[in-house]
Amino acid sequence: MAHTHPVDELRRFTAAERWVHRATSTLMTLAILSALFLYVPGFAELVGRRLLLVTVHEWSGILLPLPLAVGLFFKGVRADMRALDRFGPQDKGWVWRAMRHGTGMAGPAGKFNAGQKLYSALIAGLVVVMVGTGLMMWFTALSPLNLRTGASYVHDWLALAIGLLVLGHIRMAMKDPEARHGMRTGWVTRSWARREHRLWEEQERPEEQD
Repeated sequence: MAHTHPVDELRRFTAAERWVHRATSTLMTLAILSALFLYVPGFAELVGRRLLLVTVHEWSGILLPLPLAVGLFFKGVRADMRALDRFGPQDKGWVWRAMRHGTGMAGPAGKFNAGQKLYSALIAGLVVVMVGTGLMMWFTALSPLNLRTGASYVHDWLALAIGLLVLGHIRMAMKDPEARHGMRTGWVTRSWARREHRLWEEQERPEEQD
């Protein structure tokens, strides 16, 4: 029997959208943790199995774009990508206002606010560079030493940047239980949507009867 939701709830994410987020976050976590254990001597000594860590790090990084690539076959994921890629007038100054007053007082937002759009754009760009530099270090026979040295330098610093961005993303998520509920179940309350993503809530509002 299909589960029904009350009228004060909105469908925020489909199953495909949630799967892409979970699969990507799992691979990202594996890549970050394995890198941490590889580069911090104290952590590396706790595990000891460096070859296993290298394998986990390499494959979690290489596979990182795969969930999104699969998700693009689904309408909801493609719609999310279009929404994340478009900045509107409501996004101007949103991040600054959110930093000063909180997201609920930063002004109207669509399905994704300006902070989420910036985060996704930065992560997407960084992941592309990370995969490219990682491949250069992995396939040593195809890259001269000077390129591998430069790739390693870029890879290490961008890894730090990604780690900080992901920590910030987690921190914001921990401050908003209903946002986590929406990603976990696909549903949020209209009151939350009206407060945090008013323009999206208005779009999803059923037509009023005359």
